[in-house]
Amino acid sequence: MIRARLLRIVPLALLLAVSGWLIARSHAQPDRVDLARAFSAPTASALLGHGEAGVDLASVVPHAIARAAALAVVVALAGFALGAPLGAAAALARGTFERVVDRACDLVQSFPSFLLALAVLSAVRSPNRVHLACVFALTAWAPFARLSLAEARVLRGAAFVEAARALGASRLRVLVVHVLPNLMAPLAVQLGATAAAIVVSEAALSFVGLGPRDGVSLGSVLDQGVFAMLRAPHVLAVGSVGVFVTSLSLLIAGRAAEPRAR
Repeated sequence: MIRARLLRIVPLALLLAVSGWLIARSHAQPDRVDLARAFSAPTASALLGHGEAGVDLASVVPHAIARAAALAVVVALAGFALGAPLGAAAALARGTFERVVDRACDLVQSFPSFLLALAVLSAVRSPNRVHLACVFALTAWAPFARLSLAEARVLRGAAFVEAARALGASRLRVLVVHVLPNLMAPLAVQLGATAAAIVVSEAALSFVGLGPRDGVSLGSVLDQGVFAMLRAPHVLAVGSVGVFVTSLSLLIAGRAAEPRAR
């Protein structure tokens, strides 16, 4: 039902609304420092407290959530746009093209994407989110291609696909009109899962020092929290909750595109 789909977007919309409210309330830039308040506990004026060098977490974390969510959505949609048609087309084409796409998915998914990101970003003097998006996009297409390839192998023998071919429909029309629409349910789930994984990966890269140099990242907050775990546990808690809530919201929101079961 449409109402059920809208409910799946509510957590993400609520997260972004709260982030916007915190940004508007803090009246502080995410890179503004106040050394006198370094690692100070939450107060009425600073709801999430302060982190390293006195940065206001109520400003840093909402900006970090918004930027991580935007990065995750862009990369996930790019992976979907490339991988889904590629896998479905390979299944319909069969033969050499199908085997090449299958082996390409094996190659990409067998190599740890985090190690690839470490290798690429370590060679970049000043990484930014464009670099992160490019690195993530190198592997984001493979899960979509693998999933659509497997599902399209089943659909290519379906009666409605055979009927379309018998009526003279081209391979492109069969792909666009008959195959891809019937792949949306599993691909919608994969879309949310990919976006959630990118949020975690971006935080992990920032945690090890290979994230955006502006320092506005959930991984940077986690790094600060680990450094001051005993004297300022609120920093680690805020960063951890930020990563969890953002990834979970994207995972749930991805299912909003899932077609209704008939």
